[in-house]
Amino acid sequence: MFVDLDELYLSEELQQMRWVIRRFVEAEIVPNGEAWEELGTMPREVWRKMGELGILGMSFPEEFGGTNMGPLASLILSEELARSTFGGVMAGITVHTDMSASHIVRHGSDAMKAKYLPEIVAGEKVCAVAVTEPDAGSDVAGMKTTARREGDHYVLNGSKMFITNGVYGDLYMLAARTDSSAKGSRGISLFVLEKGMPGFTVGKTLKKTGWLSSDTALLYLDDVKVPVENLIGEENKGFYYIMEGFELERICIGGQCVGQSEKAIELTMEWLKSRKAFGKTLWDMQNIKLDMAALVAELAAAKQLAYHTAHLDAQGKDASMSACMVKSHLPELMNRILYKCVQFHGGMGYMRETAVERISRDARLLPIGGGATEVMLLELAKKM
Repeated sequence: MFVDLDELYLSEELQQMRWVIRRFVEAEIVPNGEAWEELGTMPREVWRKMGELGILGMSFPEEFGGTNMGPLASLILSEELARSTFGGVMAGITVHTDMSASHIVRHGSDAMKAKYLPEIVAGEKVCAVAVTEPDAGSDVAGMKTTARREGDHYVLNGSKMFITNGVYGDLYMLAARTDSSAKGSRGISLFVLEKGMPGFTVGKTLKKTGWLSSDTALLYLDDVKVPVENLIGEENKGFYYIMEGFELERICIGGQCVGQSEKAIELTMEWLKSRKAFGKTLWDMQNIKLDMAALVAELAAAKQLAYHTAHLDAQGKDASMSACMVKSHLPELMNRILYKCVQFHGGMGYMRETAVERISRDARLLPIGGGATEVMLLELAKKM
């Protein structure tokens, strides 16, 4: 039913890794996901199991325990985690692997990599990325958190909002202004903060509509002293590092949308072919067939875009415009697909006991998180 792009884009090693992830999802996540939604997070031992299987290190250098498989590995990881139907688990893991620790891989010093990456790859330390603020979401340049250099430390003050893994995480890739006189995107730097640093606190756990198995936090920084060696890359280059990281983040979101959409369609097709109304199955009704066929065709085209974008990035080519297209189009398509899937399930589509209902709740965040659709389209327009 769905277009298979594996042989076209993936090496044999990546294809094998997909099945490792899929078996892990079926054995560990699917049976336990509902309990983790009640818990509000994923247990630590599950992170360690993923570390042992190599799932957390696919994008990391081999010298630190990774396998250096690149952005296509990140794409299939997102896709397979999404097929679990538990978006919170998917979010927590991909934030750890591809949206936070990846900053250390790209721009961290050798000492920083040696200090942090082995435990990150092993699942011993959980990572978060802290960029969004109460008054600065998609507008990264509007952030107000500050970092003032004092001798061999920076002193950080401010707050961060909507931080995935913010409650139970250990390491935070946090952005702050190091040059208060600089305007807009200039004067922002990235730091590694560790849980337990004096003055660094979780304000509260935020209650969300979806992604219930991932923790989301409001963070406060009150004169937090961060060693100079915890600066990622160069001072005042943080905004550019964040923008660079967004390319991979958008590829991952594309994978998330593909995985959740395909799973929702599979579940809906099973329902349509078994549910009877007016003397026949729902699948016997022509209008339903046409709607589902159109969505499958549109998803196939969008999936090709996501894979091609990851392929461009893997080849070291500029994939920024293509990544904007992925982020602006796939989440919106996913929500249209889920609207129909819920609709065709009838009353059961609105019940918490159905996976389609859960996916529909989780889907609503993706046109917002990682850069709102409208911002993506504006960014795309600038490149036209």
